[in-house]
Amino acid sequence: MSAPFYVSPEQLMKDRADYARKGIARGRSNVVLQYQDGILFVAENTSKALHKISEVYDRIAFAAVGRYNEFENLRVAGVRLADLTGYTYDRRDVTGRTIANAYAQTLGAIFSGAGEKPYEVEIVVAEVGDTADGDTIYRLTYDGSVAEEHDYVAMGGQAEHITGVLRERYEPGASLAAALHLAVSALSQQPDGETRDLVADQLEVATLDRTRERRAFRRFVGAQLTALLAQGAGAQ
Repeated sequence: MSAPFYVSPEQLMKDRADYARKGIARGRSNVVLQYQDGILFVAENTSKALHKISEVYDRIAFAAVGRYNEFENLRVAGVRLADLTGYTYDRRDVTGRTIANAYAQTLGAIFSGAGEKPYEVEIVVAEVGDTADGDTIYRLTYDGSVAEEHDYVAMGGQAEHITGVLRERYEPGASLAAALHLAVSALSQQPDGETRDLVADQLEVATLDRTRERRAFRRFVGAQLTALLAQGAGAQ
């Protein structure tokens, strides 16, 4: 009888991590950053139906890169958890940290389990506060790791390069138009120095706006997005 094939736990985890990272890197990038009145989400996305940015609850939103069917399952689970918690207890009991912790447990269990492949996703859960100091941005990776980010975060594709651009040019308290211009500029720049032209039809843009009553999430499309892009470009 032949001996069973053996793979060390360290090698198995490394192979699963490499598999997930390669899948995420193939996706187009997302940028999430704070601006004067809240949190801005910008994704390179040509689809009008398959969103990479979505509302989760009154003041909480979700952004993701990777396999759509996998992060869509997570998004739906987060919405259900938020609705159940708010209905059972109080709407104020629904927080970004609660949603992020639930996602972390799910992703961690899937990554460490031998029965299925790891999810090829990276997620941001953001919650807007009454002031900029109350804003929270949580970044979750394929293995369930959670990090609280400040000011900005980039995911997928050329995330490392985009983060470098944001590090050099980000200014706290920028207007919405200026923040959008910075995000689009960062997404447009390639590591080889080339710059692409990204227009409204290639972008998915939304905000968590602290000045809105109760439901802070707002999506920008069509002529409204085009005008905002022009305003940001004109302000530079």
